[in-house]
Amino acid sequence: MTSSKRFPHPYRVPVALCLLGALLWPVTFGPSSAWSAKGSGEAPVTMPGIDTEHVILFVLEGVNQDALKSGSMPALSSLAKNGATTWSATAVAPARRLPTMASLVTGMPVDKHGINWNFFEFSRGYPRHPTMFDYLDLSGGRDSAIFLMDESLYQLAKPEPYTDYQMCGPLRPECTPDRLVSYIKDYFRKATSGSGHGHAILSLPHLLVVHLPQPGRVGEAQGWKSPAYKESLKTVDKAMGAVLDLYRQLGLLNRTTIFATSLSAVGESQFSAGDGAGAPSSALPVVPWIASGVGIKSGYAIHQPVSIMDTGATVMRALGLETHTEWDSHAVEEIFKTASTASASPKQQ
Repeated sequence: MTSSKRFPHPYRVPVALCLLGALLWPVTFGPSSAWSAKGSGEAPVTMPGIDTEHVILFVLEGVNQDALKSGSMPALSSLAKNGATTWSATAVAPARRLPTMASLVTGMPVDKHGINWNFFEFSRGYPRHPTMFDYLDLSGGRDSAIFLMDESLYQLAKPEPYTDYQMCGPLRPECTPDRLVSYIKDYFRKATSGSGHGHAILSLPHLLVVHLPQPGRVGEAQGWKSPAYKESLKTVDKAMGAVLDLYRQLGLLNRTTIFATSLSAVGESQFSAGDGAGAPSSALPVVPWIASGVGIKSGYAIHQPVSIMDTGATVMRALGLETHTEWDSHAVEEIFKTASTASASPKQQ
């Protein structure tokens, strides 16, 4: 991609105004030199025989298997039943939102990517290591749209011509999962309008990332057994269902692979806290990790150890892309119906 996928939005402003305005508005970050952040990774090799054209990644917080047993999350339950699942994937330490999300997108532990704080601080800059969004672009122009619900994650919104970011965080009380879904629908409406929306949205994204943290926030604030927590599970699941319905209405679902995981475990008490709120746990939280849809085994229990850091490489694998990079992300190969032809080739050391 050589053109920017930026477009005006009534709830967006440039990043400089976000800094001056205390991050009160969603923002789209403009393009910059993408290649300076590519690192030493080689361009991925496309594998033949791959049917997946789109990937949805749901990033939740404060969700585990008991949430499904309660009956509050039918959409997530359906993904787990009809896909490949483990309830014992590991997240990272420290167990805080920004470091964990950084590990998910960079495929690296905290001590490698270096983001160990839990709030947006512009002076610290963006991640220096490549992210899965960079590798998707290197594969031949795969674009990503990332919808986030916490302002601390501005730290990861590295300006690139192949990524679109929208933010709807808690600094704006009207920002709910329903509001985030409305942003996604608006984005897709413009992408399918046939006009390119002034050459700003040229196509639907190959990767859609949807961050839905409400259960974790409510659990921390009001208790993990509270009625409010159970209601937050229902709200988030409704948003997930709405996104899946959107893909179904557009005829995309039969070409889409879906992943869902949680940044935090149920019971975390400091996950959302700032750096001065006490030390987070040094133990690795255990979280769900689910894959479903095109190319994924149905009703399959994952046997191998899985880390949240493996998400990026597995997204690449679902799209038929093989990477030789410095990240610690490894494709969870056993979930796929067909073996990777590229996995039989010797990898660069």
